[in-house]
Amino acid sequence: MSVEAAGKAEASRFSLTNLIRQPLLVALVLIVLLLALGEMLSPGFASPQQILRLLIVAALLGIVAAGQNLVILGGREGIDLSVGGIVSLSAIIAGNVMNGADSGILPAILACVAAGALFGTFNGIGVTLLRIPPLVMTLGMLGVLQGLLVVIRQGVPSGRAAPALSEFVTRPFLLGLPGIIWLWVLIGLLMAFLLRRTVFGYRVYAIGSNEQAAFLAGVPVRLIRISLFTLSGAFAGLAGLCLIGYAGSSFANVGELYMLPSIIAVVLGGTPLSGGKGGYTGTMAGAVLLVILQSILTTINIDESGRQMIFGATLLVLMLFYGRGRAMRA
Repeated sequence: MSVEAAGKAEASRFSLTNLIRQPLLVALVLIVLLLALGEMLSPGFASPQQILRLLIVAALLGIVAAGQNLVILGGREGIDLSVGGIVSLSAIIAGNVMNGADSGILPAILACVAAGALFGTFNGIGVTLLRIPPLVMTLGMLGVLQGLLVVIRQGVPSGRAAPALSEFVTRPFLLGLPGIIWLWVLIGLLMAFLLRRTVFGYRVYAIGSNEQAAFLAGVPVRLIRISLFTLSGAFAGLAGLCLIGYAGSSFANVGELYMLPSIIAVVLGGTPLSGGKGGYTGTMAGAVLLVILQSILTTINIDESGRQMIFGATLLVLMLFYGRGRAMRA
């Protein structure tokens, strides 16, 4: 091989490495490719109406992933497996508080966010003060929530969404877009400001990068980590409220469908599970990508168990590229 050819090969490998290290760009490219694939498999898949429906579903996932993103950014292999249970519980709380009445929307919002924040705080206390690993703590909390759901529901669906909430989630609100998409955009802006323009955000990245160094620098590590789990629970509670607005009523374990995808969306967006690096913009793109992928799998008649297997395999593949964050920082 000539020197010129070797130089071109090296440049090609360098370009590919640079591309892989830009997960947001990779996600956007994959979104376009999957939309094209979906249109080939089912004409009309990439129509404006269908894309709008996909964005609504992506917004539901994206709201859950916002809290998951914060927990993962905080490092210590932080993962919140309880978000699915919190979403399910919040959907039931919202349905029963509203019970079809618009006057119950505000109390439902307060109740869902408060309930989610409460269970998130329990997670944070268990992880920080009791030194329980996040994976174990949040998995245990998921079991508690699942048991609580059985006691509350007793096998009988109850509660329904208020008409105004359903319209906010599914009907055009501003510039032809439903309210939930504008809510998601607002959350994205708030997350960007929180992480990039506030002391709290700087501290989150510091803890995720090197917890011991952050502690020695005077950062209140325990308080910050508890707040991350609290916010994760609050976002999951808000997602549960929006979910019942989308579905009209709650059904058993509806939130479990968001547990694994919320983690994948974060990693796909460029936030390694080691924490300390990444942001929410990539997570938003990851949520859209996953919803499109799920829609394609549904189009080709892959059942729920098959989709979960594919999502799990996707997470494993993503870990090869983005999961080993310490090496990527070099």
